[in-house]
Amino acid sequence: MSDNRLFKMLYYLLDKERATAPELAAEFEVSTRTIYRDVEALSSAGIPIYAEPGRNGGIYLLQDFILDRAILSENEKQEVLTAIQSIFATGYTGEKELLTKLSAIFNVNTRNWLEVDFSRWGKRIYDNSKFEILKTAVIQCRKVKIVYENSNSRRSTRIVQPLKISYKSKEWYLKAFCMEKQDFRTFKLNRILELELLEDTFVPRPYPEEKNNLQQIYPKIVLSFSKAIAYRVYDEFDESEIKYQKNGDLIVCTEIPVDTWLTGYLLSFGAQVEVIEPKYLKGILAEQAQEIYKKNKP
Repeated sequence: MSDNRLFKMLYYLLDKERATAPELAAEFEVSTRTIYRDVEALSSAGIPIYAEPGRNGGIYLLQDFILDRAILSENEKQEVLTAIQSIFATGYTGEKELLTKLSAIFNVNTRNWLEVDFSRWGKRIYDNSKFEILKTAVIQCRKVKIVYENSNSRRSTRIVQPLKISYKSKEWYLKAFCMEKQDFRTFKLNRILELELLEDTFVPRPYPEEKNNLQQIYPKIVLSFSKAIAYRVYDEFDESEIKYQKNGDLIVCTEIPVDTWLTGYLLSFGAQVEVIEPKYLKGILAEQAQEIYKKNKP
């Protein structure tokens, strides 16, 4: 008999609440006879598990049953506490006594080894307040009115149904259903300039999953960076895309969209970056640099 299977069966029943013997047999790839033996073994161990025959029967645990703390290993206890510490790092303002209570239940002394702060420099109070409002909106299914600045510098006021707060590539995003567009939209939290929590509620709908199999094709970009600013290159590019030259300079070969972010990013390096490919990107940078010079010449 596999103890590991018994624990998995417990987790399965805690999640599903009730299951048939054939369903459990298929899930754990054993016979129904083995499942019934497992039920007897769990019952003998003091687990309140029951098997009811008949059309509406099934195998289930006594309501409100919880697993004893001893089932978790020391490493698993530390993982749970670390996960909760990470949640507080996002600016979550829930009861921090939870961490203390779980530490006592697990009989584990938490080590303060992890520190994460997602807020911007000088913007911690505002960012955390925005995060808290959106968290409330998502949990309580309440609409919010936002003033948003998009990537084309167009500002608009919208009413949205917040569905999920997402963190990706060093940025926070709000995934929501936009009432104006009648479609799903993703909003960058930093570009939400004003935010109002409304009393109107909504029935949440699942946000469409990203289709990873439909990968976009981006142009090949080759850049040469001065060794003096090598540390900045690693902020945006993977090490596999970077090659060192004999003089210490760096050549970056990547595939990314040519947009306002890229041109702005490259201009921030001044004369310490050179575009090798494509040629038209070199021209775009030259034109923008010329405009900057015209506006700022003495």
